[in-house]
Amino acid sequence: MQWNLIRIRKERKLSQEHLATLLGIHIATYGMKERGELQFTADEMFTLREFFGKRIEEIFLPRNLGDTEVLKGGM
Repeated sequence: MQWNLIRIRKERKLSQEHLATLLGIHIATYGMKERGELQFTADEMFTLREFFGKRIEEIFLPRNLGDTEVLKGGM
């Protein structure tokens, strides 16, 4: 799960559909990427970085960081 991305999206009151449209992908595909079932491409990550005005590492979790580690960290 991309917990940081989900949190940022919800804080800004944006729908998955809005970000899917921004990235030019189907909403179902976006949902799979947000849940970690598919990986975001580099182009998609850079687009979201520019859109949110944040560093990539503020939006996306490292691949080797498990959900339990995030929960232990207070998220």
